[in-house]
Amino acid sequence: MLRMKQVLVVGGALLLGMGAVWAQQDSVKEVQSLMKGNGKNAGAMSAMVKGEKPYDQATVDSALAQFEVTAKKLPNLFPASAKGVKLDGDYSPSSKVWEDKAGFDAKIASFAKVVGEAKTKIKDLDSLKATMPAIGRECGGCHETYRIKNG
Repeated sequence: MLRMKQVLVVGGALLLGMGAVWAQQDSVKEVQSLMKGNGKNAGAMSAMVKGEKPYDQATVDSALAQFEVTAKKLPNLFPASAKGVKLDGDYSPSSKVWEDKAGFDAKIASFAKVVGEAKTKIKDLDSLKATMPAIGRECGGCHETYRIKNG
C-alpha cells in the first residue's frame, strides 16, 4: 500500500511538471504567433506609408486591433518557468523580461497607450504617416531592451 502511494505521488508530481512544460510551450507559441502578427501588420502599414500599397482603413483597423490583443496578452505570457527559453527564429526574450518585470510591463502599457491613441488618430494616409513612427518607437524600444538575437 505504501509503495502504491509513493507511485501515485511521484506520478502526480511528474504530471504537474509536464503541465508546466506544456504551459510554457503554449506561452512560447503564443508569443511567436503574436510577434509574427505584429510584424505582418506593421509591414502592411509601412507599405502604405512608403506608397507601395494604397491606403486601406480596414487594414489599419485590423492591424491596430491585433496590436491591442498583443498588448493585453503579453504581460501574462512570460511565466518564470520560461526564463532562458530560446524561441524558434532570430530572437528570444532577454532575461531582463523577468529581472525587470515592472519595466517590461511599463513598456507594454506604453505600447498599449500609443496603439489606443492611434485608433482615434488614424483616419487617412497623412494621419497614418504622422502616427506610425510612435508605434514603431514603442515596438523598437521594447525589442532593444527585452529581446536578444539568437545565435
